[in-house]
Amino acid sequence: MPAQNDFQVLLYYRYCTIADPEAFAAAHRELCTKLELRGRILIADEGLNGTVSGTVPATEAYMKVLKQDPLLEGIEFKIDPADDHVFPKLSIKVREEVVTLGLEQAAEPDINPNELTARRLSPAEWKAAIEAGDAIVLDGRNNYESKLGHFRGALCPDVDNFRDFPQWIRENMADVKDRKILTYCTGGIRCEKLSGFLLREGFKDVAQLHGGIINYGKDDTARGQHFEGQCYVFDQRIGVEVNRSEDRTIVSRCVYCQQPSERYLNCRNTACNDQFFLCESCEQTHGRFCKTECSTSETLRPIGQEVLV
Repeated sequence: MPAQNDFQVLLYYRYCTIADPEAFAAAHRELCTKLELRGRILIADEGLNGTVSGTVPATEAYMKVLKQDPLLEGIEFKIDPADDHVFPKLSIKVREEVVTLGLEQAAEPDINPNELTARRLSPAEWKAAIEAGDAIVLDGRNNYESKLGHFRGALCPDVDNFRDFPQWIRENMADVKDRKILTYCTGGIRCEKLSGFLLREGFKDVAQLHGGIINYGKDDTARGQHFEGQCYVFDQRIGVEVNRSEDRTIVSRCVYCQQPSERYLNCRNTACNDQFFLCESCEQTHGRFCKTECSTSETLRPIGQEVLV
């Protein structure tokens, strides 16, 4: 059995111009396989976006290789200790974009080479900015992420996918373009594009949290203050702690009894597959279904496979 904290989880991204994404992906797959890493990595001509788990020596070797690649100069890693792998396998895919904002190419924020994004705030600067109380704090993640945790008082759009943000913003924020906007996401990659979109839409004062929620929670000055609940992560952990300065809060609630609960599941009905919170008590009554009608479905996943991964 692995010893405690013999593993690490890395979260990282880098916007850069990759001339041949397929060749880059093939070389990257060879590297990750050699190091026995697991995780999810997206590669496009606009850059790299990934999260992987592996032993400490393997992940250290991986970071060294990436930092030495001139193409990825300046890449930053958020590192979490772990007891074992947090991914079941390695997945490396080539996509048109590493994060999809869903715009026509001409309307896409110019990430490379000019990096049309908002100014980046350090965790200490972010903390001071939200404490000033004169800004709209905009959560740049999907609704199932913000339901598990978010900054106190944040505006959390009810969107299922990142590509839904442009329409949501145009329909709901057209009258606040003169307000100060503070954007954040998990690790920073989505806010690079989101803040660029806001600037192109005519918002006058936009800033983003550098390194995202994960970086904010690790900072010894901010200590995650003002973040409620947990930060959703796309691996078997589901959520990670952020706030180290205040009493523990739970913002998510059981779909049936509305009591605080962070047990995040996929509905056992595979035709539904909705993500929902379910306390242990209500599971005894309703089973692992997000609503009663799902229990009559003929397409059920086996018990024990409902936790998000």
